[in-house]
Amino acid sequence: MAERSVTIGWAEGLHARPASIFVRAVTATGVPVTIAKEGGNPVNAGSMLGLLALGAQGGESVVLASDADGADAALDRLAQLVQGGLDELPAA
Repeated sequence: MAERSVTIGWAEGLHARPASIFVRAVTATGVPVTIAKEGGNPVNAGSMLGLLALGAQGGESVVLASDADGADAALDRLAQLVQGGLDELPAA
């Protein structure tokens, strides 16, 4: 299983607008991804409700994971998005 541990770069954490950006980015990868707070239970990273329930704040660490084909490239791109607090998924 591929994993990336990243610090959330959005000051407001994974709430509202950043969560929406992240869900769209996960969906765009075509790879099933989970996200969890360090030591917490993973949730579907493509689920807006799952992300909001996670309650991840800016500056907290989260773990992105997937065991699907293409997971490494997808997780690298998603990690850049989360860590950088970007408004869109980086180009491949």
